[in-house]
Amino acid sequence: MNKLKWLYPGMRVKRWLLLSVTGIFLIAFGFAIILGFKLIGNIEGIIIRLAYDLTGHITPSINIFVGIGLIAIGLFIFAKGIQSTIISLIKTILPDSEEKLVEIVYQKRQLRRGPKIVALGGGTGLSTLLRGLKEYTSNITAVVTVSDDGGSSGVLRDEMGILPPGDIRNCLVALADIEPLMESLFQYRFTEGDLKGHSFGNLYIAAMTEITGDFDRAIQESSKVLAVRGRVLPSTLTDIVLCAEHEDGQITRGESRIPQHLTPIRRVYLEPEDAEPLDETIKAIKEADAIILGPGSLFTSVIPNLLIKGVAEAIRDSRALKIYVCNVMTQPGETTGYTAADHVQKIFDHVGFKLFDYIVVNDEPIPDKLAQKYAEQGAYPVEVDYDRLKELGVNVIKSSLISKKNLVRHNPRLLSELIIKLIIRLDVGSRRFKFMDWYFTSRKKDFLKLGDE
Repeated sequence: MNKLKWLYPGMRVKRWLLLSVTGIFLIAFGFAIILGFKLIGNIEGIIIRLAYDLTGHITPSINIFVGIGLIAIGLFIFAKGIQSTIISLIKTILPDSEEKLVEIVYQKRQLRRGPKIVALGGGTGLSTLLRGLKEYTSNITAVVTVSDDGGSSGVLRDEMGILPPGDIRNCLVALADIEPLMESLFQYRFTEGDLKGHSFGNLYIAAMTEITGDFDRAIQESSKVLAVRGRVLPSTLTDIVLCAEHEDGQITRGESRIPQHLTPIRRVYLEPEDAEPLDETIKAIKEADAIILGPGSLFTSVIPNLLIKGVAEAIRDSRALKIYVCNVMTQPGETTGYTAADHVQKIFDHVGFKLFDYIVVNDEPIPDKLAQKYAEQGAYPVEVDYDRLKELGVNVIKSSLISKKNLVRHNPRLLSELIIKLIIRLDVGSRRFKFMDWYFTSRKKDFLKLGDE
């Protein structure tokens, strides 16, 4: 019955479908004349006599020419009917996007052929990376830590018993293919009343969790609403608490409290220690072309993902390209005085083995005004100690990567472009995504420069 609705008045589809059917009949008549068949009564004969009246004689070649002519006309009419049908439907479904249709289809097709990338982290660092990567591929799996216990996420975690949605929300918005207004809505933070401090996105995910009865399902449904390029997965569905053991032997429980302790961190661990990852996470790691750790807080965003049971081992055993994106600045209370090699050493110490082969570092000087601003808060540029990194067996990829605004952060475009260049240069999974080579054709010098770094 639903199929018959296409024939309802005002659908603006029937006329074009009829035109397409007419084209099919003309194509059939053309083949019938060429082959000497009779499909419908004497219509073919009438067409032949008409050809005789026009030319004065009938030969096999005349039949062929007439048949080819009918086929050509039929193909044109059929194509016109199909084209008009599609345009009519598009104008109804996407009235404002008709002119962008080809661009949209091309973009989505190409992005689906992009490299399979797994990015692990949390906070603003991971979302920064994702904003850039989504322009090159939609085969992105973001694995996000769920140990946050501060701010809006902490309140929702305590009052509703759900996993903290804050970092998940940031990653969903970063991967979303939505209008700026929708992004602003999800990031909007209330400033008055009982909702003060809560972001709309956090409340939305909390409500979706209540509706679906499952945090992971809530993320999946939210991804559909936001038209996410890729997928976002929590590192675990277990309610975990991040703990830190400091150099003085004291223990700090809770992610938000760890940076407040001024004593250097010896190690971090999870309670419970046997938290299981999602099956999709392990599968994505096994199938990945590239696995990226960071950028983000070393002890509270990057390492917690690696402490989930089986994740570090899956990364170690994967044949993917493994990259660590080092922070640009140190973090007071976490990595004060740390060099790039110190970051790497702490990761290796926590997992018990070498986990990656490449480290991406920024080599662009920090503007004096910004450097002074950060120094007042106890944060300084991360020093790159090449000799120690070489001893650790890690290759250094250096480039200008910072965004020169009010904050010293990675530039999403520059960082993602560097990573994609590295993937292409090392020919990782190149059979599937050589389509991206066109983007870098005019920039081969950059490839050569990258190889010398």
